[in-house]
Amino acid sequence: MPSPPKGQDTVKVDLGGREVGVPKGGLYDRYRMNPDLDAIARDPRVSGVDFFRRLPKIKVDSPIGPTLTPNFYYTMSTARLTMLAPSKAIRTRLPEELSPLEIVPGLGLVSVMFFRYDVCDIDFYTEATVGIAVKPARHGKLGFFDLVTGLKNERLDAYVLSLPVSSDIAQVRGHDGYGFPKWVTDLDVAIDDRRTTARVANDAGGVDVAFSAATPAQKACVSGERVGSLTSYTKINGGWHSTLNQTNVLNAGTTRSTRDVTLQLGEGHMSDDLRSLKPKRTIQFDVMTEGQAALHMPVPTSVPPRNK
Repeated sequence: MPSPPKGQDTVKVDLGGREVGVPKGGLYDRYRMNPDLDAIARDPRVSGVDFFRRLPKIKVDSPIGPTLTPNFYYTMSTARLTMLAPSKAIRTRLPEELSPLEIVPGLGLVSVMFFRYDVCDIDFYTEATVGIAVKPARHGKLGFFDLVTGLKNERLDAYVLSLPVSSDIAQVRGHDGYGFPKWVTDLDVAIDDRRTTARVANDAGGVDVAFSAATPAQKACVSGERVGSLTSYTKINGGWHSTLNQTNVLNAGTTRSTRDVTLQLGEGHMSDDLRSLKPKRTIQFDVMTEGQAALHMPVPTSVPPRNK
């Protein structure tokens, strides 16, 4: 488990009976998820907080104890590599109730994503994921519409196989509170308007996944102009839940070219999960060099049995 940055003091906090360390004087230590938006707006890394003023927080009970939701991410960047994979392979990794979102019969969509959260309610951390695009549980007849909006990053429904993170609080909240398959590891993510790189370490300190690519040309958006959503399905205490993540895109770009994209699979959970999906080829690379997000706590949802 990685240690806090050298010289950084930590304080202990309780999350549903589990004690974790957070940076002393950090956002979580100061605000406990109830931020002073005016103070955060003065952080030079934060371009504005108007997006969050329209999202009031509410107090809810959860497996990690009483908490405020949503979790705010004031400055973040992401990269997503979308690949085609055989539906047959995808179905071996999906719960029976979920079905892959197919681009054509027999081919679904899988992705590898990397995240860097520079300013957020639970302090700086990085994250990576292997996920599967699935048909929304609320309907089964609008697959093409969901495919188009998903590829445009407007709306996507997903099932996550791997979700390593770099901090203890992110792991406990994500695993215990949201039901995600999270673990803590050394995880470096660097994203700017020229290059995107990431490295996820395995248990032995070697490479699980490494990534490098030229960043696609970025287009600036006015805050609130382009807000996408990701709904993830997880099981908590045996019942299905859906988690909504709203993303306020500020600078982003897309390319279909993969000539400068390098994805290295090593040994570890992420590599094993991606290999099990048998991806055929990459069809899209998306990078958001600047964005914001609101991650809501999971809510119970009805997921009907898959039609045979």
